[in-house]
Amino acid sequence: MRILLLEDDPEIGTWTVKGLTAAGHVVDWIENGREALLAATTRDYDVLVFDRMTPDLDGLSALKTLRSARITTPLILLTALGAVEDRVEGLEAGADDYLSKPFAMTELLARITALCRRGRGEAAETATRLSHRGLDLDLLSQTCACNGTTVLLNPKEFRLLEVLMRSKGRIQTRAMLLERVWDINFDPSTSVVETHMSRLRNKIEKPFGQEFIKTVRGSGYMFID
Repeated sequence: MRILLLEDDPEIGTWTVKGLTAAGHVVDWIENGREALLAATTRDYDVLVFDRMTPDLDGLSALKTLRSARITTPLILLTALGAVEDRVEGLEAGADDYLSKPFAMTELLARITALCRRGRGEAAETATRLSHRGLDLDLLSQTCACNGTTVLLNPKEFRLLEVLMRSKGRIQTRAMLLERVWDINFDPSTSVVETHMSRLRNKIEKPFGQEFIKTVRGSGYMFID
């Protein structure tokens, strides 16, 4: 699993990364709350592990911002504040779990596994179809329709639209799309994103007189909410 860790304590951060990596997880470790918030809103993670007290922006505020932006990635809040009211505040803010410091690595790993198992179950029930303003994407049959009319997409166009719809209301940079759709790192010389984006728009927007994808100058693309 890919995990984002927000932890400003070098000793705890190093120990946590070591334990998660040894268990087979891929970990991005960020020590600053504002940078972690940016990463959580622009990259894909299976689980977020946020320390509550961090510089610049604390973990609880970052959590609230994520949930207000309807980003529902499972999040475990780590904290030295173990009082009942502190745990309640964290859970009510949108945390999926709460772990007091000091904690055992085995317990953190077990909680991460439980959260992902729960998330996969919910996803299996709800994520077989993406729909918005008459545009329907059936992930099981790999078909697309707009206002009831079938739209033929090739596999990369379908994947590109799926990524955009899953990130509705959030900017996807060119580098992010290259990684998520084509599984390649940033390549400034390729125009594959622009080419496929143009073809996709010609299929889902022009024939139906609707705009689904917005170009954000200097940043990337966004599926309009």
